[in-house]
Amino acid sequence: MTEENYDIEHLITLLKSLKERYPHLDIIMEPGSAFAWQTGVLVATVNDIVENNNVKTAMLNVSFACHMPDCLEMPYKPRIRGAYQDPIKDKPTYRMGGSSCLSGDFMGNWSFDEPLQVGDKIVFEDMIHYTTVKTTMFNGVSHPSIGLWTEDNKFIMYRNFAYSDYKNRMS
Repeated sequence: MTEENYDIEHLITLLKSLKERYPHLDIIMEPGSAFAWQTGVLVATVNDIVENNNVKTAMLNVSFACHMPDCLEMPYKPRIRGAYQDPIKDKPTYRMGGSSCLSGDFMGNWSFDEPLQVGDKIVFEDMIHYTTVKTTMFNGVSHPSIGLWTEDNKFIMYRNFAYSDYKNRMS
């Protein structure tokens, strides 16, 4: 509903028609992505690049299992800033790997114009809405810090997580 050119009037007409046909029903609209759309980015760092059976995996300092479980559950493939959403022949292509010890902590294939390097930043677009509510601290994997870049290019750190957060959850 928040997308440009969405036909809101058509939606209203459909909902009114539904209510007229079924007056005993309550219509409840779950806000979903319309409410939490383009909420912010999750920034990761490439810690290593490994290759196995001709598949290059960029090992990140974030975890799909711990920080982005919606990507594994739904499945939802997030956009990566500056990457092609689908593999492109003859472009450097990588699977993104997570930092937990779970064998399934990886996702997708994205292509890039240039090969990735250790230390590169990977910016997952529109990820904060689920990242902040569905994260786990599996085996002590820390939650991502939460901060805000202001319009005047200042960074405000709201919350850092540490091992003590994990430890205190266990007691």
